Amino acid sequence: MPYVDGYVLSVPRKNKSDYIRLAEESAAVFKDHGALSVVENWADDVPDGELTSLPMAVKCEEGEDVVFSWIVWPSREVRDVGNKAAMEDSRLQDWDLSKMPFDGKRMIFGGFKTIVEY
Repeated sequence: MPYVDGYVLSVPRKNKSDYIRLAEESAAVFKDHGALSVVENWADDVPDGELTSLPMAVKCEEGEDVVFSWIVWPSREVRDVGNKAAMEDSRLQDWDLSKMPFDGKRMIFGGFKTIVEY
């Protein structure tokens, strides 16, 4: 079964085009290093919650939207090797982390074993 890296973050609406460019560039790097697919999703129907919600989880501020994304890998082993290679890839090394179009401190991420694929 595939292995999935998932992440949720908050991006200022004014930075949407910059985020899309960053997402496209990084997707190419991950695919070049073994990812099967990279999916980036901009909030469309993401309600605020009373106890929990995606906006609350990433401390979404006024003028920001939630982005929900994942990278699918053939296995955890391929992910570990591919992720390391992607982080060392010169295309990612050239990024100025101080100028990212989102606040990385509010990003939630993790790796997941697939348990159902239909």
